[in-house]
This record gives sequence, structure tokens and C-alpha cells, in this order.
Amino acid sequence: MANITIGQYYPENSIIHKLDPRVKLFGTMVFIVLLFLIENIWGYALFTVFMAAVIKVSKVPFQKLLKGVRGILFILLFSAVLNIFLTPGDVIFDWWIFTVTKEGLIKGGFIAIRLVYLVICTSIMTLTTTPNDLADGLEKAFGFLKVIKFPVHEIAMIMSLALRFIPTLMEETDKITKAQKARGAQFDTGNILQKAKSLIPILIPLFISSIRRALELATAMEARCYHGGKRTKMKPLKYGTRDYWAYGSYVVMTAAIIGANYL
Repeated sequence: MANITIGQYYPENSIIHKLDPRVKLFGTMVFIVLLFLIENIWGYALFTVFMAAVIKVSKVPFQKLLKGVRGILFILLFSAVLNIFLTPGDVIFDWWIFTVTKEGLIKGGFIAIRLVYLVICTSIMTLTTTPNDLADGLEKAFGFLKVIKFPVHEIAMIMSLALRFIPTLMEETDKITKAQKARGAQFDTGNILQKAKSLIPILIPLFISSIRRALELATAMEARCYHGGKRTKMKPLKYGTRDYWAYGSYVVMTAAIIGANYL
């Protein structure tokens, strides 16, 4: 559970931390789109250089970013192995029902890289942006939807609260698991059905705890006369020089990676 980094904030005095949250939201979207457009090793090489530069500037420890990757290790391995054995092409290894092809190895490797970079990119955004700033950025970025009566403020608040409580729920899950193990519960023995059944003592207390936290949060918001809608900001978002430089770097990065993609 300690491997979950999405939703956590890492306080640091860096340029990335000081960027407008809208810039970081837009940059994360650009990174994700580019990840699924890259089709060769040169594109991934350039992407790695840009991402390494962002990590360096953000001052977030690389070990902390790798914790998020360890959290999806099973999904990563499963996706890579599935593509390696099920992709047709030039056969490299063939035994019984297992066939490894050159195209499968390339596709499996690309899938693994995409998943790793996807987690790292989203983790950088959440580790360098507080939940409040993230909510303000989402509300400001999608403010134009208010014209069609879309509840932008409410949706942004829901998303920021969800991100904020991910680490809390993970800690709660860890506590419940340790408490059940202390009572003699077995989670690693038996077949798949038995393992699934053994999760019930964890899921039920976690569900009850989540509902209780949600009710307490709703009561606290009502006690403070929170009604959403049009609200003033103590620190209204304003673009600075560094934000325009960041947008310019996104344009350069996109052009460079798209160019490398067609080599």
C-alpha cells in the first residue's frame, strides 16, 4: 500500500511546484497523448530525455516515483507477457503452446515502457500539486463548460477529494489487513476463490470506514456553510513568465517527438 504515490503531495521549492496547476494538467495530458503516439525507439529516447529533465527540475526523489511503478508491477508484467506471446510475426522461440515473435517482444516492451511512464507522469503532477491547487486548476481550465450549465466546480471538488483520500484509504486498508492477520486471517493460501473470499473481512470494514469518512466530511463542509457555486479565491490563478516558458517547452517537445516518430 505504501507504493501508491498518486494523490500524495511532496513539498519542495522547485520550478515545477511553482507552475500554475493548469500548466501541469495540460502538460500531463500532452505527455499521455505523446506516449500513445510514439512508435519507435527514437521517440521513446527523446521522451525519456524530456521526462528526466522534468524529474530533475521537480526535485522529487526518483525512488518515490518508482514506488508507484511497483504498485502496478503485476499489471505491467501481465500486459507485457500477453503481448509477447499473442502477437503474430517472425517466430524467435516456439515450444508447446508458447510462441515468441520479434514483433511480440517489441510490442510487449513498448507496452511496459508506456505503463511505467504513464504512472511516472501522473505521479509527478500529483506529487508537485496540492489537492486545492489541482481543484482550482481543473475548475479554471474547464470554466468554459459553465456556459452549458455543467457543474465544473462540483466535479473539480469531487476529483480533488478523491485524489486527496487515495493515500488515506490505502493506509486504512493496510491497518485493516494487519489487524485481520493478527486475528489469524490467511490471505495468501488456497485457490483463487478462497483468496477472493478471504478479502471480505478487509472490504467490508474498508467500505464502512469510507462511508463514515464521507459523512464526516459532508458534515464538516455543511458546518462551514459550503454550498459550492461561485466562490472567491484567496490566491486567484494567474499565469507568470515561467508558465509561458513551460507551454513553449511543450510545443518543442511535441514537435521533436513527432519528428523522431517518423524517422
